[in-house]
Amino acid sequence: MKKLTVDASTENLSKILEFIDAELEAAGADMKMIFQVDLAVEEIYTNIAHYAYAPDDGKVIIQFDAYGDPSLVEIQFIDCGKPFNPLDNPDPDITLTAEERQIGGLGVLMVKKSMDEVDYRFEENKNILTIKKYVS
Repeated sequence: MKKLTVDASTENLSKILEFIDAELEAAGADMKMIFQVDLAVEEIYTNIAHYAYAPDDGKVIIQFDAYGDPSLVEIQFIDCGKPFNPLDNPDPDITLTAEERQIGGLGVLMVKKSMDEVDYRFEENKNILTIKKYVS
C-alpha cells in the first residue's frame, strides 16, 4: 500500500492526481480507467478540501493499493474532519431539468456510477471513504 499525506487544500489536487496516476499506470490501468478514477478522486478530494475542516485546516491521507486477479485498485481518503457520509444523501433526480433539480449530489452520483464499489465508514474519529475499481 502506498500513502500520501497532504494539507486539505485544493492547491494539492495536482499532487494527488500525479500520485494516483503513477500508481494506476503501474497497476496496468488503461487511459479510460485513469480518466474515470481521476474524476472520482477530484470530486472526493475537492469536497474534503472545501468542507471537512472548514473554516480550519487539516490533513488528508490518500492510500492506494492494487491487488487480486483480476487486479482491483483501492483508494482510501482519510480525514479527521467533520463526520460526513456522502453516500447517505439520496441521488439527485436526473430526469428533472437543471432548474428544477436541487444543487449538489451530481458529483457523488458520478463517483457511485463510475466505480465498482464505494464505501464510507467513520471510525476512530476519522472519515474513511473508499473507492474500488477493477483494472481494465
